[in-house]
Amino acid sequence: MGVDGEVSDTATLSPAQRVVPTWTEPLASAASTPVGGPLGTHAAIGRHWFWTPLRVALLIAVIGLAIGWFGKAACAQQYYNEDSKQLELDWRSNRPFAAMCYSDIIPLYSAERLNEGGFPYKTSWIDDKGKPTAHVRYMEYPVLTGLFQWVNAKLTDGWVAIADAGWLPTGLPVTIFFDISAFWLALAWLVTIWAVTRTARLRPWDAALIAASPLLMVHAFTNFDTVATAFAATGLLAWARKKPVLAGILLGLGGAAKLYPLFLLFPLLVLCVRAGRTRDWARCTLAAILAWAVVNAPIMIAYPRGWWEFFHRNNLRGADPDSLYNVVSQFTGWPGFDGPLGFNQTPTWLNTVSALLFLLCCAGIAFVALHAPMRPRVAQLGFLVVAAFLVTNKVWSPQYSLWLVPLAILAVPRWRILLAWMTLDALVWAPRMAFYLGDDKKGLPVDWFLSFVVLRDLAVIALCVLVVYEVYHPARDLVRRGGGDAPVDDPVGGVLDGAEDKLTLRVGRVRRPDKVESSSSA
Repeated sequence: MGVDGEVSDTATLSPAQRVVPTWTEPLASAASTPVGGPLGTHAAIGRHWFWTPLRVALLIAVIGLAIGWFGKAACAQQYYNEDSKQLELDWRSNRPFAAMCYSDIIPLYSAERLNEGGFPYKTSWIDDKGKPTAHVRYMEYPVLTGLFQWVNAKLTDGWVAIADAGWLPTGLPVTIFFDISAFWLALAWLVTIWAVTRTARLRPWDAALIAASPLLMVHAFTNFDTVATAFAATGLLAWARKKPVLAGILLGLGGAAKLYPLFLLFPLLVLCVRAGRTRDWARCTLAAILAWAVVNAPIMIAYPRGWWEFFHRNNLRGADPDSLYNVVSQFTGWPGFDGPLGFNQTPTWLNTVSALLFLLCCAGIAFVALHAPMRPRVAQLGFLVVAAFLVTNKVWSPQYSLWLVPLAILAVPRWRILLAWMTLDALVWAPRMAFYLGDDKKGLPVDWFLSFVVLRDLAVIALCVLVVYEVYHPARDLVRRGGGDAPVDDPVGGVLDGAEDKLTLRVGRVRRPDKVESSSSA
């Protein structure tokens, strides 16, 4: 059995050769009680022909995804309207907020005109028609996510046509669209788990925390973000396998779905500069740019106005309810950097400040990467960069927190701490829905929601502080301790794993320590 948990024709591993969660994690030790308690000292690892860590994690994920689907299913229910004599979506009595089942997928089916059969980025419509705020609209998602929605809409049309012939169960097209989308989104999260399990190497059981994440159960089907997490996770796996071109292609495709996978190129750059492996980074980045261009260029050339809509709409957006800028504004009465804005006015100062703060954070992360006594791991810097973007950005949609989950598991696999953060982050959904319900309809005032947002942000910042602490104290890094006596450098490092430093901001070189604290002394 190999270190990834798959059965092989080699001798089985002893417990000392791989991290055993029931020995190192109190949470795992307590959870193992119903099945006989922690692993025995003389237990053989890898003898079972089927239940590998990956398959166990996938099973847990299927259960978590089923819980997530049932959580959203209340918003996909339909009823027969006696007045109109037809089936309609049952959103009566503020169901999306009262049942906390809201999902962007359902309203986007009609809001993005997917129900009309037109091609995204070519099809346009007028919002607020007949009002002073009337304006032309196009699909407002990045190209790969927009095409993902369009393909699902076409599959919906095909399902309805076959159902009308009596071959399949039928329902409202929007509910079929939601279920088809949910199927692919669930598959994307399973791919994410597969990639993280393969990347973690000596710690395959950490992927179980991704599978059981409360954020998964709440937000897997809130929007389309699991597509991007799958590309980001497989991109990191390709980099870990020393395939920078493939890594670039996957990160570029991820960037065509959501922007954040492209942010991972920055920590790779800084680490490659430190290790003198910039040629590998250049190959990865060139592949990412080409992959992104292959997806975007046809739409950009054929429908430039529709392609630009994503950037245009994001430029116009003000501070979202989940952003720290809105928190400060609501609690203090501050009018914001730009003051009151009229319709279609750009929050120029907010955009500038948000971008500058993110760049300053990236500069700080680069300093840490070059100044730390040992070269930081890829996942550590990747987590810091994505977390910095979310904290400083003017938009933190609730499902964006899914971006952090795989990176957090790879960066700082401390189960109790991560589960506490993910639970708190998932709980933000309840006061958010109650706020949108309105206190006049037995909801909650905005202060409850904003207070949870502050707690969520503080939790993420605390994780960043912990990551930086472990970067400067590598002996405290659980991943570097490995599963045996020999320390580990960077399982995600690929060409960086074990490489010597070429450029640092420290006087002299600090080599990897020969000994680290044992993995049981967490």
